Amino acid sequence: MSDLQFFGHVIDGEEVESLSGKRFDTVNPYTQEVFGEVAEAQEEDAQRAITAARRAFDEGPWPRMGRRERAAHIHALADLMEERTDDLATLDALDMGKPLVQARHDVARSVHNFRFFADHQRDATGETYPMDTGHHSYSEYGPAGVVAAISPWNFPLMMATWKIAPAIAWGNTVVAKPSEDTPASVTMLGRLAVEAGLPNGVINTINGFGVPAGSTLTADPRVDRVTFTGDSKTGKVIMASAATHLAPVSLELGGKGANLVFDDADLDNAVHWAVEAIFRNAGQICLAGSRLFVQSGIYDAFMERFRAAAEALVIGDPFDPRTQFSSLASRRHFDKVKGYVDSVEAEGGTVLTGGTDPDGRWLVRPTIITDLPLTASHYCQEIFGPVVVVNRFEDEEEVVHLANDTRYGLNAMLFTENLSRAHRVASRLRAGTVWVNCFFIRDLRTPFGGVGDSGVGREGGTFSREFFTEPKAIVMQIDRGPRG
Repeated sequence: MSDLQFFGHVIDGEEVESLSGKRFDTVNPYTQEVFGEVAEAQEEDAQRAITAARRAFDEGPWPRMGRRERAAHIHALADLMEERTDDLATLDALDMGKPLVQARHDVARSVHNFRFFADHQRDATGETYPMDTGHHSYSEYGPAGVVAAISPWNFPLMMATWKIAPAIAWGNTVVAKPSEDTPASVTMLGRLAVEAGLPNGVINTINGFGVPAGSTLTADPRVDRVTFTGDSKTGKVIMASAATHLAPVSLELGGKGANLVFDDADLDNAVHWAVEAIFRNAGQICLAGSRLFVQSGIYDAFMERFRAAAEALVIGDPFDPRTQFSSLASRRHFDKVKGYVDSVEAEGGTVLTGGTDPDGRWLVRPTIITDLPLTASHYCQEIFGPVVVVNRFEDEEEVVHLANDTRYGLNAMLFTENLSRAHRVASRLRAGTVWVNCFFIRDLRTPFGGVGDSGVGREGGTFSREFFTEPKAIVMQIDRGPRG
């Protein structure tokens, strides 16, 4: 009998094994030790979860509930999550090497996702459209149906809840598939949904690989919406799969965020956020400020402080409260990031500080690269690790061109104390989100998503309502005057 933790599928209110009995291991990337066994979904398991979600939507009470009652159920789930913060955070720290302090923060944001969307749908209104023809028009927003929510490994719980919360708030049912690298916290979320008393089939979770588990979800015509966060290549495959049955998709994909630091920036603030933007979560953030452009007048002063701040980060065990930075999430991902670091000199660049860990850990230290040509792969491709490429610029026109010279367009940052420049440059940057003098600050009412290879669609606030509902126009005759 194994003493490892077991993480099954949560389907129709019950945690179950795969029908085949297949399992796979989940590994603590810091210790490189197996800590759990996970049910490995095959096509029939994914279909079973879709069937449960379909039945819960077509026949169950969830989409037919009043908004206040539905909100109360979601708040009850959020309450349980708050009570189990340490358990949820521990699972994310074990699964991907995330420092426990940061994992607790992610749980708090996950709870907020549920609370926000519970209240948002409860208080949202439709629109009325006055007409001069003796008619009255108004809009309604009814749930779309079954949602497939496929989430990434870098924020295992938080990114899953970003999808699940608005979907269920608007009356849909969900089949959630976390990454095979980080299945634990989402499985626990499924358990907590049962404990909180959500009707069976409202939140189903399955664990497994993109093929066959994820591909079954995206191709099944019983699925009405597909929301995915992950790499751009996979996003294109998912979009093509969902198109076979015309299911709308919301795709938040890769990024290569530009960070622009002007001469008049507050240096301490700019350095602080530059460190957060590329080294938080060991750089495993789609929003990472991985291309850093510093104006020539402050380049030397900025780089001195930036390097010192990067080297001062405390690297260690995720469960040590002092730890600010730890290992990458998997051996496969470590090998990818290491490949970029190892090729810097061959492409003409300099590793100012950082590099791989000499002790065999899946660790890439906070790495700052200079002198690379703008055509280098490190500039053009998403590394998704704690690796930043730095270049200097002379003026606003040049840096706007450099920032927009990418196929990605998820986000950008700029640091300046000139109010006019802040507005002017922010408007010219081709990105879904622009942060001015800050980073990673989220207002859940605002649109979130990217352009180009960074994705399709927007979520957040009413943008999530648009995606997770079927807007309906209702036109009523109110004047029964002469008919033409």
